[in-house]
Amino acid sequence: MGDTADTIRLIVSELATNAVQHTFGQSPTFTVDLRLDRDVEFYLGVTDSHPRRPQRLPAAVRQDNGRGMAIIRALAKEHGGRLGVSPTPDGGKTVSIALPWPVPAQA
Repeated sequence: MGDTADTIRLIVSELATNAVQHTFGQSPTFTVDLRLDRDVEFYLGVTDSHPRRPQRLPAAVRQDNGRGMAIIRALAKEHGGRLGVSPTPDGGKTVSIALPWPVPAQA
């Protein structure tokens, strides 16, 4: 569980950072939605009001930018999950991940 919790923390951090940095100050607020269906999946969505969709930016060798979505996608895939981007009714977007949620074996 510790590895999954660390992964979720990193994904939340990356998505929130992207919502702030890559909307060029045009989306002053964002929301984080967490849902757990104990038998199926963990859902995490970060919604902002800016219409710009995330883009894979070329990351220069000595720069730390441009890697956020690649990291999120790789982490989601590594844990058997998926990454999604969907428009919101007010013109913004939600970037989300869904991870399978294992049910602990009962003794």
